This record gives sequence, structure tokens and C-alpha cells, in this order.
Amino acid sequence: MPLRYICYDCGSRGSDGSGRCGCGEPLWLDTSPDAFDWDDIVDAPGLWRYEPLLPASLPSPPSLAAAAGGTPLLRDDALDSFVGASVHLKLEGQQPTGSFKDRGSALALAAMEAGLLGESEAIGTVSHGNMAMSTAAFAAAFDRPCVVLVPDDIPPERLGVIGQFDPTILRVRGDYGRLYERSLELGSEYGIRFVNSDSPLRVEGQKTTALELCEAFAPSTPDGIVLPVSSGGHASGVWKALGELRAAGVIDDLPALHLVQAAACAPIAEAFAADEETVSAVEGGETIAYSIANADPPSGTRALRAVRDTGGAALSVDDDAIRSAQRQLATGAGVSVETSGAVALAGAKQLVADGVFTEDDDVAVVATGTGLTEASADVSAPAVDLAALDGLLAEFAGR
Repeated sequence: MPLRYICYDCGSRGSDGSGRCGCGEPLWLDTSPDAFDWDDIVDAPGLWRYEPLLPASLPSPPSLAAAAGGTPLLRDDALDSFVGASVHLKLEGQQPTGSFKDRGSALALAAMEAGLLGESEAIGTVSHGNMAMSTAAFAAAFDRPCVVLVPDDIPPERLGVIGQFDPTILRVRGDYGRLYERSLELGSEYGIRFVNSDSPLRVEGQKTTALELCEAFAPSTPDGIVLPVSSGGHASGVWKALGELRAAGVIDDLPALHLVQAAACAPIAEAFAADEETVSAVEGGETIAYSIANADPPSGTRALRAVRDTGGAALSVDDDAIRSAQRQLATGAGVSVETSGAVALAGAKQLVADGVFTEDDDVAVVATGTGLTEASADVSAPAVDLAALDGLLAEFAGR
């Protein structure tokens, strides 16, 4: 059965799942979850438990797709104390390539294997980080040609991380925002399915983050879901899943969705604070949360709608708050997250300070990716002589 697409905003239907509606807003998959309940989940690994809500099944053989999704929720007293509420940390760093992007990549490749994407043999993406790595890894696992378009100024270490999966990497000079649109145009012309940050299949795979959270809390729901936001694709997927569960009667009320950005580049948070209906591009500044510094998010307005529909908020946190949260995750809970993933914990702490959450609230915080693929923190490690080790260990033991 061919995939069907619909605009969340105006309701118009479209036939091209890589494009956008005539009104300018992004399309997503048209799904009918009315008959779903938790008894309908299937005996399958990871995100494939929710096959009745997905457009494609786990491929056979499953390859890397079987490892996507199914990430744990961590409870730790140190995080509760840091934030001031009951924190349920969703560890997306345990995905195959270390980020939530694997959910969308797995589903996209499964759809290609099932012949749901027409004649497209190759897959591509526009990214300078996690999505590039994820798309390349899953393409390699399914023996599909892959092209990754990255900005010309990408750090060399990031090229190395992406390049280990042997995609074709093109460093592109020019407007990075325009590159997103141009890739869709050229992909259609040359038979390359570009699965960019908010493409329908990526959103559909990423909605399983919310499905897992709601199943874990069933029959209730968390008091709030806090996650970083960049393009708005992940936020869109979470919102879509919550709406489907409500339509199916699985949940009565939507948990509040709170989206967090880095203060130096926060177009969605700024639009929310100004009570705007749409998100406009901003002049983004430098931030340590490099991978979510999206000054012109393609699904920004859709993410803003998600926040308002669920009674949540969009907010920003500065780099000092991000560093503090990242350090707390590492030293308090033993969890390494990328700076962008730490944004969510910093945001949860700010929401408690603002009186949105209290110590009695259960807050799901999505740590979107591991810190093990980033440059490590600045660490002082002095070199010592073996003869001096005894005294130094004695000093350590008596600390």
C-alpha cells in the first residue's frame, strides 16, 4: 500500500513524502491509529514493538534496524536533586550510532527495503553530525548507496566519524538553509531519497520515542516531556505520537511538551516568548550545543504548535547551564551525553525554577545523544613517576 502524506496545518494531502505542502508547512504520514491499544504491541525488538503504528515492518533479515529504539529510562537521585523534580532520563545514547536519529534512519531503510519509496535506490541526508552518521551507518548495513551533504566548515573530526561508514561526503559551500531545500529538489531528479531532519519517515521513526515513554508510564503519563529542539522534526514526531495515542483512546490527556534551545540560537523559544504564531529565522550565535544551533528550523512552526497544543513551553538555556547539566549527568549519574543532549536537563531545571514543575512531578527528560562521539571535556591529568605512586594513592585514599 503506498504511503499517504498530509499537512498537519491545512489538511491538504500530498503524494511526495520528501517535499512540503503548498501552504509551506511540512507534510507527515497520514495514519489511522484508532484501533490501537497497548495489547497490540508485537513481540519484536526496539521500536518495532509498535509496528501497528508504523508504515513498514522490521526487514528480513533485520540487520541493524533491529537494534534501533528500545532505550531505557534511568532514575537517579542525583538528577532529582539537581533538577528539583523526579527525573526519568531517556537514554538515546544507547542507540546503535549513539543518538535518537537511528529511529528515523531505521524506519527509512525499512521502507526502502519494502519498496515503499518507489524507484529510489540511494539514500541521502543533509547534516553535520548525528543524522549524517546514522544515515550512513544504516545505509551501509543495508548495502545502499549513501550521500551526505555537509557544510564546508565542518570540523575534520566530525568528517572522520561520518566517514567510517564510507558514504559519499560532499562539503558544500553556500547557504546551509538553502541546502536543505536544494537537496530535496535534486534528490527527486536523480533518484536519491533524502531523509532530512523533518522528512515524514524520519518523523515517523522518531515518534517512537514518545510511544516508549507513554508505554513505560501506562496507564498514566509523565507530567511533562522535555527534549532539545533543532529542526523541529523530533518534536513533531513526539507530538504526532501523543495525538495518535489520544485518538486511539490509549491516553486521555497529552503530557506537556517542553522544547529547549541554546540561548545563542533559539528561534522557537523566541517565537513562543513573543506569542508569535510562526517561527522566523534568526541570526544565530555561537554555542557549545553546536548540533542544535539551527537558526531557521524547517519544522519550527510545527514544533511551536506542538508546544501550545500540549500546554507546554519553549525555552532557552545558556552555555553555562548546559555545561552544568552535562557535568551533573557525568559525575552524578555516570552518563555521558553530548552538549545538545544536556540541554534538556538544563531546561528541566529551569522549568522547576520557573514554577512549571514541582518536586512531586514526574518529568521525562530526553538525552538525545551520547557524548562519546564529541570532544571530551578539558581534563587535567598530570604525569607521575612510578616511585611516587604509593604516596599519591595514599593521598587519594585519605581524601
